[in-house]
Amino acid sequence: MRIALACAALLLASAVAAQSPHTHRHSFGDAEKWAHIFDDPKRDAWQKPHQVIQALALEPDASVADIGAGTGYFAARLANMLPQGTVYAVDIEPAMVKYLGERAQREKLANLEPVAGAAGDPRLPAKVDLILLVDVYHHIEERERYFRALAGTLKPGGRVAVIDFRLDSPSGPPKAARVPPERVKAELAKAGYDLAAEHGFLPRQYFLVFRPR
Repeated sequence: MRIALACAALLLASAVAAQSPHTHRHSFGDAEKWAHIFDDPKRDAWQKPHQVIQALALEPDASVADIGAGTGYFAARLANMLPQGTVYAVDIEPAMVKYLGERAQREKLANLEPVAGAAGDPRLPAKVDLILLVDVYHHIEERERYFRALAGTLKPGGRVAVIDFRLDSPSGPPKAARVPPERVKAELAKAGYDLAAEHGFLPRQYFLVFRPR
């Protein structure tokens, strides 16, 4: 899989690498091609994007960073549901960042801002109320160090939401690459976070929300 985030010590792999059951080792330079897969309406049945966003209980003017945004599956929905807020769609794949900008213009989402991330730094232009990582956590290396640094990009009271595939999910990355939720909790605790909420309505993924201690 040719995305730098999967290789860099502190960088998140693009969420597109895990949004499809069979794409763990593919290149994602052709954003238009992958958009048909990642934004397939059939995904909604198990990803439940609107229910996820509602569960986050965001203020109308909240600022959110979708790290590993890919083609904008969550970022575009967040922008629509938070018309007074700001959504930073972060990705390191240039084709994805370009696609996100075009999607924002095409769908008239003035509050959706594509961000070209870099190794070890999501390059957020401002602090945010929420950082969302969907199907990305299992790509991060040196996670304790990464999340300690990530806490500095949150506003007071800010949160980090982690959604990733369960070990028994019929889709997702190879089972050997998956990270069980209890390990996520332990690693985030070491990084200085407390578990703030845990939601169980996703059929294939766990959904954990943390706050810096």
